[in-house]
Amino acid sequence: MADLALGKESSPFRRGVQAGISIGIGYFPIALTFGLLAKTTGLTIYETVLMSMIVFAGASQYISLSLIAYGTGIIEIILTTFIVNIRHFLMSATLNEKAEEDRLPNKLAYSFMITDETFSVAATQEGKISTGFLFGLNLVAYSSWVVFSGVGHLIGASLPQTLQESMGVALYAMFVGLLVPSMKRSMKIVFLAALGAVFNTIFTMGELMAQGWSIVTATLLSAILVEAVEVLKNRHRGVSDEE
Repeated sequence: MADLALGKESSPFRRGVQAGISIGIGYFPIALTFGLLAKTTGLTIYETVLMSMIVFAGASQYISLSLIAYGTGIIEIILTTFIVNIRHFLMSATLNEKAEEDRLPNKLAYSFMITDETFSVAATQEGKISTGFLFGLNLVAYSSWVVFSGVGHLIGASLPQTLQESMGVALYAMFVGLLVPSMKRSMKIVFLAALGAVFNTIFTMGELMAQGWSIVTATLLSAILVEAVEVLKNRHRGVSDEE
């Protein structure tokens, strides 16, 4: 506002930072909780911060913690987080059409930092989006997540051992908190979650495969079945409309 009062226009980077502040504040409690749970799962502060720096995906990092707690292998963890984050291909492709032309390294850098929240803010901007705006927007969110992940781990280290061990329950509470709002918005999500749970239970209880692979397989099967039903439903609806 001060810049406008002086008749000066804020730089794209500064506008991006301003747009990202609310996202950074919103990440504060979630990143803090992640760091705390990472401590109780057995990760060091360096591993916790490094995961936030390299992965930078809240839901995937929480899932990774649960898989690590189960003793799941690295390949299963990578595949599971890949499936969860596959939507980022679509978000990046969409922003590529809206962003200004720039060098590939710059595009790769800000694409890495895209999240659901920063994508929503960027996608609703009018006209072309500048590289400076995207860097400002994403850097605030990225910095908040990484820093508060480390802070959460430090706080977790200062808690009594009994309380640290009991914090494992919070991991399941976080999954419920992430899932329920989506289930309220779409019955498709309800069926997807239910099918995934059923498949995973069958694979695990029947000892058909290891815990990590059962999660990956259950996720893929439920997604394929739900999408197949959706396609068939739309095709049937299209035929009915023609008649």
